[in-house]
Amino acid sequence: MVIQKFEDIIAWQKSQDLAVEVFAIFGNSKHFGFRDHICNAVVSISNNIAEGFDRSSDADFSRFLYIAQGSASETKSMLYLAERLNFIDENKNLTLIKQCDEASKIIRGLIKSIAKK
Repeated sequence: MVIQKFEDIIAWQKSQDLAVEVFAIFGNSKHFGFRDHICNAVVSISNNIAEGFDRSSDADFSRFLYIAQGSASETKSMLYLAERLNFIDENKNLTLIKQCDEASKIIRGLIKSIAKK
């Protein structure tokens, strides 16, 4: 099956879901620097997948997927910090970290599938 639009990419869908969850928790935080950083990082995941998909080559798409992968790691790092700062409880944090890991795993698979072409 050939993907026709970025909205069909499961990694994009999962990262959008993650962004909604992160915004629900941190979107109204009074810790402005932290809030802005984690929200920018999580939005960057799906945006880079979308942007890369609509580029002209597999090499470009792969490059943007690596950037999305980095943003997922950045989000995950911020989630660990959020727990340490008591901005989020451990159980909710574990759920979000699992979502990050799932998106990252799918992105890695996409990168590998592009490399095999």
